[in-house]
Amino acid sequence: MNEILSAINISKNYKEGKEVEVLKELNLEVATAEMIVIMGPSGSGKTTLINILGGIDKPSAGKVLLDGIDIFAHTDTELSKIRNQKIGFVFQFHQLLPEFTVIENLKLASMLGNTIQKESFYLELLKNVGLEGKEARIPAKLSGGERQRVGVARALVNTPSIVLADEPTGNLDTETSEELHKLFAKLNREHQVTFVISTHKEAIAKLGTRVFTLDSGKLRQI
Repeated sequence: MNEILSAINISKNYKEGKEVEVLKELNLEVATAEMIVIMGPSGSGKTTLINILGGIDKPSAGKVLLDGIDIFAHTDTELSKIRNQKIGFVFQFHQLLPEFTVIENLKLASMLGNTIQKESFYLELLKNVGLEGKEARIPAKLSGGERQRVGVARALVNTPSIVLADEPTGNLDTETSEELHKLFAKLNREHQVTFVISTHKEAIAKLGTRVFTLDSGKLRQI
């Protein structure tokens, strides 16, 4: 198995009066072109896990290997560079810059990843996520589903090793959610994009090559 990401004995504790253990010696291996789905209710630690896998948050113990690189063995500056170049993020809220057009949001992500491309690259990427012809619109002129598709395109703009999606359809209605699910499946099937998706929605679990539940700080495959 060609592993892209390995989480090894990950634990995470928070102090909220007393110490709370959110993740407990958790392990996960993700291979190329897999679509891993992590299920669990709100408060189960899904966002914490996604943030640790993406180097946004640091574990209390354990390590994360991305393309064989121990990401937390690096300085914050080096880790930021790894995130920008190797990891794509899709959040529940699209977090687009409202004053910039669709294509300008993509180009800004390219600048941060130091991977400036020709105009045709961004147009093709927008076509792949179903936004052909909407590159000059600002986010306010897009539907909620379209804004989330821009978020997916932004996650892909630096051709990352892996895309981490945290409740990506949590803010969308059922019909729009289904459209985004189909987009994830298409990108995974046709473009071999590797995903780790956290969700509480059963519908997206059907897309997973492997599905886990996060309960009491542990992952269990179902």
